[in-house]
Amino acid sequence: MERFFGGNPALVLIRLAILSLIVGVVLAALGFSPFEILDSLRRLAERIYDMGFAAIEKAFRYFLLGAVIVFPVWLVMRLLKIAGRTSGDLVDPSSRNREA
Repeated sequence: MERFFGGNPALVLIRLAILSLIVGVVLAALGFSPFEILDSLRRLAERIYDMGFAAIEKAFRYFLLGAVIVFPVWLVMRLLKIAGRTSGDLVDPSSRNREA
């Protein structure tokens, strides 16, 4: 048990109680209350949560904006490449060797 507490458990608990009392007095003098601190932590978590999803939403909008251009261009390029292959397949393969 002493290993977990880092010393005699009774003395450690007394030190923690005294330290908590001192910190409590200082925070009260600064105008803080436990409920304000918990509320501030909750609001911080909400802001981080909202900011995260706002970033995801913004990234998705950028994706859609780029996709409006990229995917149609890619599709046209693929169709032209396929059309080039089919027209090239109509040529006699032996004639290609003579041209080279």
